[in-house]
Amino acid sequence: MMLRIRSRDGLERVAVESPHITIAQLKAIIQSQLKIPIHNQTLSTNQNILLANAHGDRSKFMDMSNPNTLLSSLNLSHGSIVYLAYEGERTVAGPSIHPAGSFGRKMTMDDLVARQMRITRQENPHCELVSFDRDCANAFQHYVNETLAFAVKRGGFMYGTVSTEGKVEVDFIYEPPQQGTEDNLLFFRDQDEERLVEAIAVGLGMRKVGFIFTQTISRERKDYTLSNREVLQAAEFHSETGLKEWVTAVVKLEVNEDGGADVHFEAFQMSDVCIKLFKEGWFETDIQEDFDPKLSKMKKDVVVGVKDTRDVDNDFFLVVVKIFDHQGPLSTTFPIENRNVPVTMKALKNHLDRLKGLTFVKRISDFHLLLLLARVLDVSSDVPALAECVQTQTPVPEGYKILIESMASAA
Repeated sequence: MMLRIRSRDGLERVAVESPHITIAQLKAIIQSQLKIPIHNQTLSTNQNILLANAHGDRSKFMDMSNPNTLLSSLNLSHGSIVYLAYEGERTVAGPSIHPAGSFGRKMTMDDLVARQMRITRQENPHCELVSFDRDCANAFQHYVNETLAFAVKRGGFMYGTVSTEGKVEVDFIYEPPQQGTEDNLLFFRDQDEERLVEAIAVGLGMRKVGFIFTQTISRERKDYTLSNREVLQAAEFHSETGLKEWVTAVVKLEVNEDGGADVHFEAFQMSDVCIKLFKEGWFETDIQEDFDPKLSKMKKDVVVGVKDTRDVDNDFFLVVVKIFDHQGPLSTTFPIENRNVPVTMKALKNHLDRLKGLTFVKRISDFHLLLLLARVLDVSSDVPALAECVQTQTPVPEGYKILIESMASAA
């Protein structure tokens, strides 16, 4: 029978006698056929082992750690995929070249450029870590879980701060007008609304720091982390900014040990070479239905390992970022924009009434409330002034307080 072995070098195949051999025997076969020493191999049925960038991280993958375990007990059979992480370097057999004429194959300019465009894994992110404000992260996941039931995709832009050490803190998520399906997420970018969002962010001493989106439960368990469409969208939004610490976050449901489902956050950076390829137009952006979603198709050959190819495993473009959480300066209790129910001034009145026991600046310390106010206030003077009060937690000038309360009362 044949097993497929996916490593950082791509997908390769090994021949084994039957599914009744042990892990130790499989490692010996890999050593013989793929030239990777047994002591350098870490095997798993979990694709995430390919994203682990250190030996300590790989030790978490224990499903194939017992050398006496039979492949059949892991439900491995003909055509199954086993994921392989290994230490060191090796030479991978490339495609055969058939020379044309006595002087060999004629090289075109595209061939020469492709030989210079090598795709390798980026081990370290520019972002030291990303920390999510607990309230804003919960408001996002609660909506996609309880209201959308992870049936369609949902996304947003993350705003916060970046420290000099490269630590990103996410303090609010702006959700643009959008339409999500099982496999696609389309933003209807509203430049006027985004101008208001940017004005609020500046007043709060924050900036756009990343893109967050969900994966649906209808996507059966696949052997990839991000699809080719998701890689393209993440690269597009990353390319819009000059922020090297830009983060892409994924929210999905994962089955837990008890058979239930837990909401899970993952964070990545798109690699430098991914952004370079996107900006220079290497990606095939017209994705057909018959394209393999775990592979990004290039318009020209690139070099992966020692192979010339136009199909690149999406995992090559992902750099894992550590996730933490914190309690940020803003609340996230006000209704969120661009969801199923329009946000009106009635929501402002209810919100202010509910928080009567707090100072006025605390009552308006919510990005989504500020965005509603920004639609009627002056974006160049009033919005930054109010946002600065929220940032510094200083009393709101009486004139603004009266104006906001009168808008709420008129609802």
